[in-house]
Amino acid sequence: MNAVDRIIAPSILSADFARLGQEVDDVLAAGADTVHFDVMDNHYVPNLTIGPLVCEALRKHGVTAPIDVHLMVEPVDALIPAFAAAGASWITFHPEATRHVDRSLALVREHGCEAGLVFNPSTSLTHLDYVMDKVDVILLMSVNPGFGGQSFLPSTLDKIARARERIAASGRDIRLAVDGGIKLDNIGDIARAGADTFVAGSAIFGTDDYGATIAAMRAALEDT
Repeated sequence: MNAVDRIIAPSILSADFARLGQEVDDVLAAGADTVHFDVMDNHYVPNLTIGPLVCEALRKHGVTAPIDVHLMVEPVDALIPAFAAAGASWITFHPEATRHVDRSLALVREHGCEAGLVFNPSTSLTHLDYVMDKVDVILLMSVNPGFGGQSFLPSTLDKIARARERIAASGRDIRLAVDGGIKLDNIGDIARAGADTFVAGSAIFGTDDYGATIAAMRAALEDT
């Protein structure tokens, strides 16, 4: 897999919300592939962020790139159709946040979106055992969810490798994403472990030149 096969997904959690539409335009023009949309409910995670109306507003603003909605909410089922209607491209959620993982994955697909599961640092990959046929993306949290700007947990590297083994054994085309503390100095190691999709918030939005930052990330990926 080379750098052009890999997805850079800026997390708008670190964007300037006073000018969100322009921020998303700018980061996509700078070479980002998707928009990562963090939904927090101050219940499943200790923070409160944004809902379907903001997703819909970005679509009305003219954003045509895929929008990757990460639900950090409990329960999840009521928000799945709402975000699908608002323009989500794929929707991921945490297995602990629903009583019926299989049903919630099916609900995402029924509403025309790609479906995925998100794993916190201490959450076992065994949740995948009976649902690999319904998963389009696996997202591994390399920080504890709830806030941006945290440091990458090195133990995630082994988990990435084990998730990649599961994907290979399934024979399916499943994306493997990592979210949390991704920066220029570790994106190469994360790719070598097996990830193909990289969610980065402050590492991109906290810089003065989004294009230069994303180009540097892709250059680091070329070496893997």
